[in-house]
Amino acid sequence: MGKITGFLEFKREEIAKRPVEVRVKDYFEVYQPMPASTVQRQAARCMDCGVPFCHTGCPVNNIIPDWNDLVYRDRWEDAIRMLHSTNNFPEFTGRICPAPCEAACVLGINEPPVSIKMIERAIVERAWESGYVKPEPPAHRTGKKVAIIGSGPAGLAAAQQLNRAGHWVTVFEKNAKPGGLLRYGIPDFKLEKWVIDRRLGQMEAEGVKFHTNANVGAEITGEQLRAEFDAVLLAMGAERPRDLAIPGRELKGIHFAMEFLPQQNKRVSKEETGYNEGEISATGKHVVIIGGGDTGADCFGTSARQGAKSITQLELFPKPPLERAESTPWPLWPLRLRTESSHEEGGERVWSVNTTHFSGDEQGNVRQLHAVKVGAPPKFEAEAGSEFSLPADLVLLAMGFVGPKPGGIADQLGYELDARGNARADANYMTSMPGVFAAGDVRRGQSLVVWAISEGRNAAHGVDTFLMGTSNLPRTHR
Repeated sequence: MGKITGFLEFKREEIAKRPVEVRVKDYFEVYQPMPASTVQRQAARCMDCGVPFCHTGCPVNNIIPDWNDLVYRDRWEDAIRMLHSTNNFPEFTGRICPAPCEAACVLGINEPPVSIKMIERAIVERAWESGYVKPEPPAHRTGKKVAIIGSGPAGLAAAQQLNRAGHWVTVFEKNAKPGGLLRYGIPDFKLEKWVIDRRLGQMEAEGVKFHTNANVGAEITGEQLRAEFDAVLLAMGAERPRDLAIPGRELKGIHFAMEFLPQQNKRVSKEETGYNEGEISATGKHVVIIGGGDTGADCFGTSARQGAKSITQLELFPKPPLERAESTPWPLWPLRLRTESSHEEGGERVWSVNTTHFSGDEQGNVRQLHAVKVGAPPKFEAEAGSEFSLPADLVLLAMGFVGPKPGGIADQLGYELDARGNARADANYMTSMPGVFAAGDVRRGQSLVVWAISEGRNAAHGVDTFLMGTSNLPRTHR
């Protein structure tokens, strides 16, 4: 694959980032396009490894060695065709995926892995610029109608697949614009929203219909959906955030991350923020973020751009090692320290911390966070004498999500839930209600965008089979 000796001749190169002092003043993307010559040189590092474990590391089973070879040989149109065969939206994953494929790269056993994510992004952007990405409407229509609830990556992937199979697809979205958390959760400095709009334009030209500001479960009932459509696919995500039930939680200035982040995204796009309790801003405040994952990092970078006085991100778990931990050997997803671009923009990260309570002023505003250092999991025992306090004018809870919101359309359609409150579905992604399917976080729980795309594609295969008795749509082998 690529150049036979490429992995011996070329070192890994990282995608370029805009300078910190420039990027913290705006919300444009941090990462920048790389020259084609650099991308081809990186593609040349892909080895003829025999068993490409990157395939199994990737949730959509991207055929990575093949498109690396095509890029190296300057066959960009063939490369995007190969990439699109497994991934509807490589412009999303090429920007925000944590790249489990790279963690499974065979070269990564003893050298830095191939820069797969950078190459993926370069392929799709070159394809858009060159006019290789065009609407692909179906040659024939089946007359079947499918409703998809939710326009995140799972819903969008399923919609494009089912529409191309010839079904009439309508996507229902509760917000003013489609995209789900791609649009309203992920900051623009990681994913500018014109990237979403560009793909939505292609889908609309193919025949997909989008119904926004759709209050499914209230103004649009489950009964109405079942009567009007031949199949219904649930792709609402897992929007119920994990809370922190400790003294002082009721103080003003303590918010879930998904109250804070969507507001800023809406400001950037000049939408109404729509938050009844007023604007949430980090400007001039001591900000404490509870949760050390990607969402916490997004809060970190957004707070920096809003002009926070200080930013502290707390994590319950111990600080990971700089290199792959022995407990997660290749090709597993490695336990190791990950530093996001946001962490380069000021502030501090603190590990092995458990928040015990908050205290506030006479007006009921949060002013301090009180915590204790803890030992290793699973007990997380408090260390004697390690109590400390932090100034906190804004506290952001970024501790993940525990499942879909209960009630509403779930009660109306009456499908079974699993022990975690997710929609229970069979191998074809159909719930206990015939003709009602589920994909993405609403089925598997909180996960990655690339997993959502995989789920949407697999669910589309299941829906198509239900409607037609068989399906030619590809299915991820998971």
